[in-house]
Amino acid sequence: MNIAENSLFEALQSTPSLHARDTAFYQLLDSCCLEFIKNSDFQSEEPTPVPFGPFGDLVMPFQKMGAITSLDLFGLDELILFSFYLANKGRIKKAVDIGANLGLHSILMAKLGISVTSYEPDDIHFTWFNDRLALNEVLDNVTPVKAAVSSENGTAEFVRVEGNTTGSHLAGAKSNPYGDLTKYMVDIKAAEDVFKDVDFAKIDAEGHETVILQAIPAAYWDTLETVVEVGTAENAEQIYSYFTDLGVNLFSQKTGWQKAASLDDVPVSYKEGSLFISKQPAMVWG
Repeated sequence: MNIAENSLFEALQSTPSLHARDTAFYQLLDSCCLEFIKNSDFQSEEPTPVPFGPFGDLVMPFQKMGAITSLDLFGLDELILFSFYLANKGRIKKAVDIGANLGLHSILMAKLGISVTSYEPDDIHFTWFNDRLALNEVLDNVTPVKAAVSSENGTAEFVRVEGNTTGSHLAGAKSNPYGDLTKYMVDIKAAEDVFKDVDFAKIDAEGHETVILQAIPAAYWDTLETVVEVGTAENAEQIYSYFTDLGVNLFSQKTGWQKAASLDDVPVSYKEGSLFISKQPAMVWG
């Protein structure tokens, strides 16, 4: 399955109601995509350009991040989000990427002409991220910031989970981190500043998403849209209650991106997909 020679992204744009993980469509595409990634040049540690459909060549050298590797960043849930970026490249002018990791989301948005400010507090990931920005020649469109995002400006303790650095987080965001942990202080930026005049945000804050979302001034939601990974059932409940009261809509991947009619429709972990937040009456897929 060659992403450069088929209409995978277009197919995903035209079938949002089938994006829930329990559909046969999702499961078929998931297995096909995994097979493609396993046999692609993304396996190489060398900076090899790989054709990536309408995004053009993509350079993402193989990188271990504990038990997780860079290949895990190409799962079907991620490809669905990339398809959303593609469908909305004309609407999204300014974006932020919270928890940029190796920068894959930032790079692909930048390749679509979107101006992205990207936040990554992990020392090592931030270096890898900057390397990939240079390799993909998107430095003009991406502003990397070595910081986390929270409710206020300042500093906070960061917990690096050495066994899976994609799960690293601000102290207190996860109740029982396990394994070899490295702790150090990082800068944090206030959501009120980070999201000002932003059209779209991707938020992967490893349990800190509720704090960030509730710190965004209510008026921003008139124009702001976000996609977020919900870390826990408790966070799902807080998010549902908060945005219901605010009059902002939630659209859940677990229901095929339908508007959440109850708390049961909201994902409680990455295993149930993402949550889209917007005042729009529906998601725009084309």
